[in-house]
Amino acid sequence: MRHCCPSAGRRIAGRALLGLAATVASVAGPVAPADAAGPLPAEARTAAQVAGPVAPADAAGPLPAEARTAAHGDAAQVAAVPVPLAPDAKSRPDQVRDEQWQLDLLQARTAWRSSTGRGVTVAVIDSGVDATHPDLAGRVLPGLDLVAPGESADAADPVGHGTTVAGLIAGRNDDDRGAVGLAPDARILPVRVLDAENRYDDAMIVAKGVRWAVDNGARVINLSLGGSGDSAALAAALDYAFARDVVVVACTGNVAASTSSKVWYPAREPGVIAVAGLDRDGDDLWSGSITGRATVLTAPATGLVGARPGGYWRVQGTSFAAPLVAATAALVRARYPQMSAGDVVNRLLTTARDIGPTGRDDRFGYGMVDPVAALDAEVSPVGRNPLDDQTSPGVVGFGPAPGSAQADVAGAGGDPLGLAAPRRQTRWEAQPAGAHEETTPERLWTGAALFVALLTGAALMVRRFRQWTPLAAARRPAAGAGDRRPGRRTPNGV
Repeated sequence: MRHCCPSAGRRIAGRALLGLAATVASVAGPVAPADAAGPLPAEARTAAQVAGPVAPADAAGPLPAEARTAAHGDAAQVAAVPVPLAPDAKSRPDQVRDEQWQLDLLQARTAWRSSTGRGVTVAVIDSGVDATHPDLAGRVLPGLDLVAPGESADAADPVGHGTTVAGLIAGRNDDDRGAVGLAPDARILPVRVLDAENRYDDAMIVAKGVRWAVDNGARVINLSLGGSGDSAALAAALDYAFARDVVVVACTGNVAASTSSKVWYPAREPGVIAVAGLDRDGDDLWSGSITGRATVLTAPATGLVGARPGGYWRVQGTSFAAPLVAATAALVRARYPQMSAGDVVNRLLTTARDIGPTGRDDRFGYGMVDPVAALDAEVSPVGRNPLDDQTSPGVVGFGPAPGSAQADVAGAGGDPLGLAAPRRQTRWEAQPAGAHEETTPERLWTGAALFVALLTGAALMVRRFRQWTPLAAARRPAAGAGDRRPGRRTPNGV
C-alpha cells in the first residue's frame, strides 16, 4: 500500500471518519442540552409542553447515592429540555396536568372525597423546596437549611429534587394547571440536608434534620435519600420520631446509583416504610428499583412529571415513589387525626393492593399503596408499628439502632439520641432517587442511528473488497510465469 496505493488509504480513512461523524450526529441529534430553549416559566403554571428527557447529569457514573448517601431515593438528577408553548397553547388542556397518570392509577379523585391532607404537616428532608413555585405557593412552611443557612431564598433548592418531591405530595389542586400532589392540602416542612451537588457526606446532618422536623410539628417525614452504610445517629433520630408518633417513609434506592444490591439506609431501618418503584402499568417492578427483604410498599416511579424551580421536568426513581406513600399517610392522618402512627402504618400495609406473588414478598413488599382503601376500609387497630422488631435497647416498641454505638453512648451517660456520637458510618454518596427517563422515541432514534451507521460501514467494506479483488488479479503473475523466475528450473531444464 505504501508504494502502489497511497491515495486509496487516504480515501478509506476519510470515509471511516465521515461515517463516524455521521453516526455521532445521528445519535446526538435528538437530544438537546438541558435548558437549551431556556427555563420553562413556572409562574405561568402553563400548559407548557413538558420537556423531552435529556441524559442524566451523572450519566457516566452514579449520582450521589451510596458512598455519600443517596439523596434521591433512586434517581440520578433528571434534566429535561423545555419546549416553548405553541401560539394556541392557552386553548389546549394543560400537558403537565394531563401527564400525571399516577393520580388516575391511585384513584386520587376518589380518595379526595374522604381526605385531602388538610391540617397535616409533611417534612421533606431533601435538597430544599422552592416555596415560590406556583404549584407550591401557600403550601410550604418556614423550614431549616442545614447546608448553607446564610443563602437567600432564591437558592432554597439549587438541585430541584426536593421541590419535585414536595410537589408530588402537596402540589395545589385549586386550578387546572401544573402538577397536583396526592395530598394537595397538606403542608410541607422543608429541611435541606443535600448540597448543590445533591449530596451529603455525613448522616449526622440527616439525623439532625429528622429531629428538628419532629420538634417542629411534622406528622409524616419523607426521606427520598439513602446509602449503603448504616448510621447509629440516624437510627437514634428515627427512634425519636417513632416515639413521638411520626410516620417515616423512605425510598429503597436505585440500581444505577448503587454499588450494592442492598436496600438503602434508612429505608431498611425497622419501623420505616421502605418504598420501591413500579413501572407505568402499575403491575411490574421498575427495572431500576432496588428491592429486598426490607421492601414494604411500592408506588409509581417512572414517567412522572414534577415541579422544579423554573418549570417542570420528567423524572423517574424510587425517590419519587416514596412521596406518593408519604402523601397517602398524610391523607390518612388528616381523616383520622387521633390515629397513632403505628396504626397508620398498619392501615397502609393491610390495604395495599397485592401484586406479584400472593402475600408479602421481597420484590413488592405488601403491594402497591392504595389511598382509597387506606381511607375507607375497615381495619382493626393494633396499637403498634407492625414494621418494628420491638427489640430496641433505647425506646421500647421501636427498632434498634444498628450496631451497639447507641447503647454505648446512652449507657455512658452521653446523648441518648446518639447525635453527638462520632462518625462511624461509611462514606455516603447523596443521590436523587430519580433518574432521567429515556423515552421510547429516543431509544428508537438511537437504535436507528446505530443500525444505519453499521449498515454504512458494512457497505463501504464490501465495496473496498470488490475494488481490491480486480486489482489483486491484475497484479497476479500470468499462468506459467512463475516457471521463468531466476533460480528455478523449468520442466525443459532451462
